[in-house]
Amino acid sequence: MILIGQFDSPFVRRAAVAMGVYGFAYEHRPWSVFGDADKIAAFNPLRRVPVLVLEGGEALIESSAILDYLDELAGPDRAMIAPRGPGRRDALRLCALATGVADKAVSLVYERVIHGRETPDWVARCRAQIADALDALETARAAAPTAWLFGEAMGHADVALACALRFLDEAHPGVFDAGRWPGLAAHGAGCEALEVFRAVVQPFHVTLAD
Repeated sequence: MILIGQFDSPFVRRAAVAMGVYGFAYEHRPWSVFGDADKIAAFNPLRRVPVLVLEGGEALIESSAILDYLDELAGPDRAMIAPRGPGRRDALRLCALATGVADKAVSLVYERVIHGRETPDWVARCRAQIADALDALETARAAAPTAWLFGEAMGHADVALACALRFLDEAHPGVFDAGRWPGLAAHGAGCEALEVFRAVVQPFHVTLAD
């Protein structure tokens, strides 16, 4: 398998972490959505990452589709999310909140770096969405009775949250307040200390062209 995308993307990174947890080998092509857009287009016409290219040449796009495939490959006993029912729906809800934080953080990067501006109303809206989602995630983290959000093993919600927090902190220093969200800060630090996270780290940067 081939994983396309840079590890400073929280979406690429969550796919890479899952592959590490599952022990799946892959070739990594660290292509930029700007500098390597034409290369990516050969696999995803949207020119977005992550892309996972399977052995037969099939290309999976979007992290949710990639993770769904990896779960299927790993089997129900090892999958990082419940197969059905309220547990699965709740995990997907927290995944959506975490990836939503990451998406809004990416939007703020585009506003600043790509558009060369910071429209006050847009920035305020994105920051409010991020803060409200982090409040909800902090509540969920505090309510979890174990080290992980759902049970005794790390799941997709845990990974999505940690990846989003690192991206937010690196792309927008000062936006994440560890005093306001102590549970999330501890969660992120715990995940980042694990080898499966340390193996797929790349400092945040934006490359508009090679």
